[in-house]
Amino acid sequence: MSTRFFDTMSQEDTDPVARTGSGEVRGRRQGPVAVWRGIPYAADAGGANRFRLPQPPPSWEGVRDCAEFGEVAPQSAGFVPVDSGLRMGEDCLWLNVWAPAEPAAEPRPVMVWIHGGAFCLGTAAQAIYDGRRLAETGGVIVVGVNYRLGALGFLDLSSLGPEFVPNLGLHDQLAALEWVRDNIAAFGGDPGNVTVFGESSGAGCVTALLTAPRAAGLFHRAIAQSPPATTVFGPGYAAGVAKRFLEILELGAEHAGELLDMPIERLITGAGILLDEVPTREPGRLAAAPVVDGELLPAYPSERFQEGRSHRVPLIIGTNKDEASLFRVFRSPIMPVTPDAVNAMLRGVAAEHPGMSPERIAEIASAYGDLSNPRSAMIMSTDAAFRMPAHWVANAHSAHSPTWMYRFDHATPMLKAARVGAGHATELPYIFGNFGSFDYDPSFWLVGRKAAQEISGRMMRRWLAFAEHGVPAALDGSKHWPPYQASTRNTLVVDAVDRVLADPDHDRNSVWGGEVVGFY
Repeated sequence: MSTRFFDTMSQEDTDPVARTGSGEVRGRRQGPVAVWRGIPYAADAGGANRFRLPQPPPSWEGVRDCAEFGEVAPQSAGFVPVDSGLRMGEDCLWLNVWAPAEPAAEPRPVMVWIHGGAFCLGTAAQAIYDGRRLAETGGVIVVGVNYRLGALGFLDLSSLGPEFVPNLGLHDQLAALEWVRDNIAAFGGDPGNVTVFGESSGAGCVTALLTAPRAAGLFHRAIAQSPPATTVFGPGYAAGVAKRFLEILELGAEHAGELLDMPIERLITGAGILLDEVPTREPGRLAAAPVVDGELLPAYPSERFQEGRSHRVPLIIGTNKDEASLFRVFRSPIMPVTPDAVNAMLRGVAAEHPGMSPERIAEIASAYGDLSNPRSAMIMSTDAAFRMPAHWVANAHSAHSPTWMYRFDHATPMLKAARVGAGHATELPYIFGNFGSFDYDPSFWLVGRKAAQEISGRMMRRWLAFAEHGVPAALDGSKHWPPYQASTRNTLVVDAVDRVLADPDHDRNSVWGGEVVGFY
């Protein structure tokens, strides 16, 4: 039987210890919150386990110290900030736990975070994902999951041989959710009340898991923040990407097995070339993403949603008003933001969808005005990549399960001046309550911290109420947030003052219609 960590504490020794299925783990007391970092939920994914399904974590004797983060999943340099003090390596299947240090009469709700980063960047060790404030404010258990990325996690190499398993990043996340089911009670959590939440590609994983049969019962509510829900590929496209990966590494198909023990530095260098090359050559495409493999993902998630086959759990889903602006600022090829790139993306969409005639493409484009205007092009890119996929998911999921839609519009004066606005990922510090210091956070160089903290409080309370009760009520007199319905498209617009609007982007929504469009 699991031992709850607060049962092991005394006034003389405030370092919390919990017993997991693999052994005891010691965390650290940080004021009213206890935190464990780097708890392994699976074995080292390197060596003989490279490109394999996650294996059970080894057991240990004594108490394992969990004060430090584990290894960051191998990845190329990108615009996702990673602390230079962290080490990179394949022993990256670990998670963090934040829990209120004082015992509760009843098991606490659990929130499991899946970080974003275009399926190829990021880590659960990023400071912005620190779960202390959520745990303290809402009395919940927060779990942050690290998982394999890029070539090791989301590049489908199964066409090269049976030793390569697709969708390893999703398999890792499922292994982490199974760990939560089996062990979270030792930290005071309720395995029967788990909310999975994520942003960007992490939210894309959430929408994929919502349609994965194996995920049934592992979570009971879901939050998808800016999900690229239609960025899921078929095996044919994935095989072409795998072939190109071998070409970059100067390997013939008969030598694909060399990937199994290739020095990780060479493998990641080749992956970095591929991950930049694909979206540059084919705007709107990514090289690494979930793939329909016939097992974990038996069909495209968009199809499963449309067929009413997503898991029956409450869902919050939404996007930011100016998603594409951040990619323009960082000059990232991941998302098309220039007029030429957006027009190339539209040609790609037409090629993928036989029913999308040039006339139909022109009709959609007409809703955005002159696409030679960079601003119009970025709005089109935002809609194609994030906003419309979120609406397609909400339309389908709300037919059988409670669903809430939001649009995050708030931007500090500094972000407005920098023409970022409510860009991609700018809602993250509001959700976790983790703003930088006044002196060093450039978001507040032109003031705006007081308003941001007030908005953050509302959003945190809504997310926390949803995790506990399944309804995102702020419980402080804030604007009532009615559920989403396809007929009304009620949307909570988050800004200095919350508003609920019926279909706030009606003109653009109506021109897209109900047809699900994406790259397959």
